[in-house]
Amino acid sequence: MVEADVRGMSIAVLLPCYNEEKSIAGVVTGFRAALPGARIYVYDNNSSDDTSGEAARAGAVVIPSRRQGKGNVVRQMFADIEADVYLMADGDGTYDPSAAPDLIRKLLEDRCDMVVGTRRNVRQDAGRNGHAFGNRLFNRVYRTLFGNDFSDILSGYRAFSRRYAKSFPASSPGFEIETEMSVHASMLRLPVSEIEFDYGRRAEGSVSKLSTFRDGWRIMRMMGLLMKETKPFAFFGMISLALFAACVAFAVPVLAEYLDTGLVTRYPTWIFSMTLLLAAMMTFIAGVILDSLARARIEQKRIHYLSIPAARGERVQLGTEPLQERRSGRPGSPAYRERA
Repeated sequence: MVEADVRGMSIAVLLPCYNEEKSIAGVVTGFRAALPGARIYVYDNNSSDDTSGEAARAGAVVIPSRRQGKGNVVRQMFADIEADVYLMADGDGTYDPSAAPDLIRKLLEDRCDMVVGTRRNVRQDAGRNGHAFGNRLFNRVYRTLFGNDFSDILSGYRAFSRRYAKSFPASSPGFEIETEMSVHASMLRLPVSEIEFDYGRRAEGSVSKLSTFRDGWRIMRMMGLLMKETKPFAFFGMISLALFAACVAFAVPVLAEYLDTGLVTRYPTWIFSMTLLLAAMMTFIAGVILDSLARARIEQKRIHYLSIPAARGERVQLGTEPLQERRSGRPGSPAYRERA
């Protein structure tokens, strides 16, 4: 992408950071070289080292983010920053800044709301094979639950339209935020795309903040929560089916005995099986009711998303004026020129 392609566009590079003193200067320098006209923001999430100082000296705008957790930082970034295009990466140096123009070009050419930079060689993250296995597992679970929109839901290298950034609820507090981003796009059926790139290694002396088991549990829990919120009929339907299967398992011996002898000697077992049946029925009904509510919530999110003007540089790329400028007759708009 040449500079002329994005001249006049507002591009914000967002870098959430926690103790990335060893790598942040190189990351900021890399993005400044790849996107000379972009504004680069480093959100320092209570770092105990000199992350803020290194970022500021490299030319970034440093903003403190006091509420701990990557998800909390992302929520603040999207709320604070106004831009046509947002590019998010990590400050650890594992994402190649030279790939940023390709992500933005893909966003503009395909008119997407989100482009994900999928990672080759993900097991090179400090040599931790557990991360690579977890990445494969979570992607398979995601495709089973939410569809085949993404092949790397945990990548933190993404480009967003303004419409996506301002409509994304960002309820996750930590590293599970990327999963929530993917589910938001899948549920609203937003236009998305992917670009594969090489996944780098951390700078010498830099330590990963990820915990294989703790963060893996959080991501899996978030998937379950998002499934409950977005697909309650399937979620509660599976629970109802499990309860019904347990009911049958306890009830069949009692019924067999009754058909054989005409007697019921295991009253507690029969009562327990009927309790399971009642629970299965109530869970199924809850799933049906909540499914209707979930559809209404998705429609509300969709309406909110549509209420935000699209801003992927249309004025620059297509020669059009934003609707609000055409209506208000600001300088440069057709209404203004007619009055002049």
